[in-house]
Amino acid sequence: MSNVSRRELMAGVGALCAAIAAPAVGNAQLVYRHGDWKAEEFQELIHKTAHVRQVFDVTAINEGKFLNNIKNSLNGLEFGFGIAPKQVQIIAALHGAANMINYDDSMWAKYQIGEWLAVNDPETGRPAVRNIFYPSKLEKAGANEDPSDEKSSYQDKSVQGLQRRGVKFLTCHTATEEQAKVIVSRLKLTDEREAVVKDLQAHTVPNVLIVPSMVATVALLQIDGHYSYITV
Repeated sequence: MSNVSRRELMAGVGALCAAIAAPAVGNAQLVYRHGDWKAEEFQELIHKTAHVRQVFDVTAINEGKFLNNIKNSLNGLEFGFGIAPKQVQIIAALHGAANMINYDDSMWAKYQIGEWLAVNDPETGRPAVRNIFYPSKLEKAGANEDPSDEKSSYQDKSVQGLQRRGVKFLTCHTATEEQAKVIVSRLKLTDEREAVVKDLQAHTVPNVLIVPSMVATVALLQIDGHYSYITV
């Protein structure tokens, strides 16, 4: 009988547990566990001490019209009701097709997202090979802007422009898993589904938070964070 030290035994047990917990090579990780994502960042949103907390539950891209709704909410709260911007927290909870708005130009080109989701680039009139919803045409907000000026930052409905005003965009891990499966099939890729998921999630636009399941996330935002709910 061989002599096995306690340290060696515990190391072996740890490796076995890790092997059991980890998905098999090539398998999809359909369900995130608590340690797989930035749960602490989500808790900060839950406990945000803003007077107005609003979550937009969005599944359809619909030409990005929901971005205009978010912009209108910000302007109405600030100028119509006189609520200071620091007292407003809006969350864009994107899943379904809208989930793809959280990924950068390289992913839109590589996986032909514009062609897949029937999103045309207004500059070319062809299926978008870039994320047309993300970039702002403005470098920064100007001093003493007129909010009714269509060229002002207050009328900027790009993702980047809304982020500058404090809007937090969330992307759904479960939706990404489902969408990666479609991408692999549609493009007849040799890559495993999980490789596509990891590729996408490594290429979110800046300041996006990946959450395990958006339908669960929205529930907790309402119950624990007291966010008002709107779907557009």
